[in-house]
Amino acid sequence: MKVWDVIIIGAGAAGLMCAAEAALRGHRVMLLEHGREPGRKILISGGGRCNFTNREASPDNYLSDNPHFCKSALARYTPFDFLALVEAHGIAWYEKKLGQLFCRDSARQILDMLLKRCQDAGVQLLTGVSVQQVNRSEGQFCVQAASQTWRSQKLVLACGGLSIPKVGASDLGYRLLRHFGHRLVPTRPALVPLTLHPADQHLQDLRGLSLPTRVSLNGQSFVENTLFTHFGLSGPAILQISSYWQPGQALEIDFMPGKPAAENALAQARQQQPEQHLQNWLKQYHPDLPQRWLQHWKQHYLAARPLKSLRQEALSQALYPLQHWQIQPAGTAGYGKAEVTAGGADTRDFSSKTMASRHVPGLYCIGELLDVTGWLGGYNFQWAWASAYAAAEAL
Repeated sequence: MKVWDVIIIGAGAAGLMCAAEAALRGHRVMLLEHGREPGRKILISGGGRCNFTNREASPDNYLSDNPHFCKSALARYTPFDFLALVEAHGIAWYEKKLGQLFCRDSARQILDMLLKRCQDAGVQLLTGVSVQQVNRSEGQFCVQAASQTWRSQKLVLACGGLSIPKVGASDLGYRLLRHFGHRLVPTRPALVPLTLHPADQHLQDLRGLSLPTRVSLNGQSFVENTLFTHFGLSGPAILQISSYWQPGQALEIDFMPGKPAAENALAQARQQQPEQHLQNWLKQYHPDLPQRWLQHWKQHYLAARPLKSLRQEALSQALYPLQHWQIQPAGTAGYGKAEVTAGGADTRDFSSKTMASRHVPGLYCIGELLDVTGWLGGYNFQWAWASAYAAAEAL
């Protein structure tokens, strides 16, 4: 039986990147993928245009029980390194906002680039492989599928997390980590919409509305749009804060971000137009707020009184539900709607420089499988590229 230098399980972003980089360094690489085609999550990312990195990626944009772990890999393979690779393959790109870089044409270009690099470097890629068991004996890994067995000196786990099972996500990586005695940080859906309690179901009347907001929780804030849906809250601001949210916690939402002088403006309006109602003043002061939202907020949260009836000390209270609205989500929309999985392989069991296991010689773990979760906006792809590159350098 042929013994490979490296077997990589999982042909997603991290697995493809690691396979190409390892093969380019002279290693004989077998890349196994249980799906019918590799890189399916790449193809659906960024609305089909793949938000492949973020110019601003830094350790501050990642969550982990061990927050220092990501620093080394991110410093040694930067967004500009991957951007140079994209440009070398003639892929047109653009910056959408906040450092987010997308393909101008199609996410397929990123996948084709990764596949071509693997092919040119001599990587052997097999799809439709359902790994049944992995063991290590006499210094070699033995990977068994239904009717095939492969052996290697090194093994890289790039199996991904539990998010978006419709494109093939599974718990294989976690099972293999437990098999080899590694600890796991409890997993949870991240970058995921949040659902409502029955008492807040009236917010379904606002479904389809997207508003600029500042969403805050425990000192962490994101200024982005919040989208009201038929089941709860979504949009970039909610997806971002969801990675920090725990059951039972309440979010604070400011529907007037960037308007800190609202109280002074309202006090002035009270003097100049005392008969005006708060809703009408709000429509003039913040004309971007949709009429449907204003009507709903008037019915459920705003004082339906003329400004003259609000005493000076009551003005801030009148604005409170606009700038400090509290909502306690019922839960998340689950892994089916989550962009990534938070938690995973405890990074204290792995080298931050090489992604190598501290307990099992020759075993490596990269990408989403590790307890490193990036913000929305290309950060998780950058972690996939950086962690894969770090492992390939060390193989």
